[in-house]
Amino acid sequence: MRKADLINKISEKTGIPKVDVLVSLETMFKEIKHTLAEGENIYIRGFGSFIIKKRAAKIGRNIKKNVAVAIPEHFIPAFKPSREFVQEIKSSTKIKEEPTLNEDEDQ
Repeated sequence: MRKADLINKISEKTGIPKVDVLVSLETMFKEIKHTLAEGENIYIRGFGSFIIKKRAAKIGRNIKKNVAVAIPEHFIPAFKPSREFVQEIKSSTKIKEEPTLNEDEDQ
């Protein structure tokens, strides 16, 4: 499902115009990014948490040049689903195999 598909589905289910759904969704994404960039986690009960994870400094390797490269410690965004979220996915009868990405889809 792409963002446009999600907007269409929300618009159909709620009766809210697609433009308003798009603005709301874009604002939500922007606020999540902004809040995480400020170092604050976001907790949404029944859905999950958007958190900042710390990656330790390590030594990597440039394979082409065969040179060790120091990678400094850094922070990455992560999503941790709630127990309810995980349970709903586990109990779903519609999921039969691992989802595959279509070659024509851009991620």
